[in-house]
Amino acid sequence: MSEQKRFEIQEDWTVVILGALIIIISLFGVVLKVPVFNWANATELFQNVLEPGNLSLIAYQLIFVLLVAILGAILSGKSVKNFALGFPIVYLITIFALVLAGNASVKSVNLEAVIFSLTLGLIIGNFFKLPDWLRSSLSTELFVKIGLVLLGTSVIFSDILKAGSLGLIQALIVVLSVWYFAFWLCKKLKIDDELTMMISSAVSICGVSAAIATSGAIKGDSKKLSYVISMVLITAIPMMIFMPIIAKYYGLSEEVTGAWLGGTIDTTGAVVASGSLVGETALKISTIVKFSQNVLLGLAAFAISIYWSYKKNPVAGEIASKPTLKVIWDRFPKFVLGFIAASLVFSFLLSQDSISTIKGSLKNLQGLWFALAFTSIGLETNFADLFSKQSKKPFFAFLIAQGFNVIVTLIIAILLFG
Repeated sequence: MSEQKRFEIQEDWTVVILGALIIIISLFGVVLKVPVFNWANATELFQNVLEPGNLSLIAYQLIFVLLVAILGAILSGKSVKNFALGFPIVYLITIFALVLAGNASVKSVNLEAVIFSLTLGLIIGNFFKLPDWLRSSLSTELFVKIGLVLLGTSVIFSDILKAGSLGLIQALIVVLSVWYFAFWLCKKLKIDDELTMMISSAVSICGVSAAIATSGAIKGDSKKLSYVISMVLITAIPMMIFMPIIAKYYGLSEEVTGAWLGGTIDTTGAVVASGSLVGETALKISTIVKFSQNVLLGLAAFAISIYWSYKKNPVAGEIASKPTLKVIWDRFPKFVLGFIAASLVFSFLLSQDSISTIKGSLKNLQGLWFALAFTSIGLETNFADLFSKQSKKPFFAFLIAQGFNVIVTLIIAILLFG
C-alpha cells in the first residue's frame, strides 16, 4: 500500500514540475503560436484550418505536448513506449474535436470543445475494442492536473480588484451559500461523497473548471467527473438563452442582469455570450463576477483538499482516528500548490507586457490539456456507466441546486447592483 501512496505523491509532484516547466519555457521566449480552428463553411475550413501553415502549427504543438507527456510518463513510472504510440492518437482525436467546436454554428450555441472531445472518445471507446497499449496511455489525471496548473496563470487577482469589490463580495456570498446548500441537498438524497463534492463545487464556483479541480483534489472517479461536466454543459445552454429574456421581461437593469448571469451560468463562454445579448454594461459586470468566482477556485480547491484529507479516504491499516499533519500532507494534492503559485506569480511578480506576450499561448495549452483529458475519459468510459439509473439522483440534485443558485444570486445581485 505504501508503494501506491509513493506513486500518487510522485505523480502529483510530476504535474507541478511539468506545469512549471511549460510556464518557464514560455517566459524564456519559446511561445507556441495558437492554431486556428474557427471556420463557418467548407471554404473557410480549407483556407483557415486545413491550410499548410496552420497544420504546421498543429504539428509543432503535438511535438511539444508529446515531449511533455513523455517526460511525465518517465517521472511517474509509466511506459514511455505506450505513451509515444498512444498519445498522438489521443491528440488527433482531440484536434478533430477542436475543429468541430470551432465551427461558427457550434459557437453560436456555445458548445465547448470538451463536450466534443468527450463525445468522440465515448463513441470510439464504446464501438471499438482499444488495444492495451492505447488504454495504458490514457493518463486522464496527468492531463487534467497539468491544465489546472496552467489555469492558475489566467487567474489574475489585480484585474479583479481593479474591476470592483462588489463582484468579489457577490462571488463570496454566492459560492459559500450555494456550495453549502448543494452539499446539504446531496447528503439528504444520499448521493456518494465524490459526486457530492463535485456537484457542490460545479454549481457554486465556476462549472467545468471547479468540477475538474475538485475531482483532482479528492482523486475522484473520472466517470463521475464526466457526468458532472455533462450536466454543467447541458444546463448552461438553456440558461444562456433564456436568462437574458427573463431579465428583459422583468425590466432588470443591465448591472443587475450582468451580476445575475455571471453568478449563475457555469461556463465563462456562456456568460460572455449571454452578457453580449443584453448589452455592453451587462457583459462587463457578468465577466467581472465570473472572474471573481474563478479567483476563489484555488482557495476552494485548497479547502476541499484539506477537508477530504482530514475526513475521508482512510488508508487500510491506519488507526481509525484523526490523521496527523504528515498524513494530511501525504494525501494533499500537490497540483493545488502549483495552481496557487502560478496565480501568485502572474498576479504580482510579472509585468503586464510579459503576461500579454505569453497568455494566449498558455491559455491555448491549458484548454488543450483539458480537451486531451476528456478525450481520455471518453475512451475509457462505458455508456452504461455514464447513463445508468444511479445517475438520476445526482441530476435532480444538480438541477435543484442550480435553481437555488439562480434565485439566491438574483436577490444578491439586486441588493448589490440594483
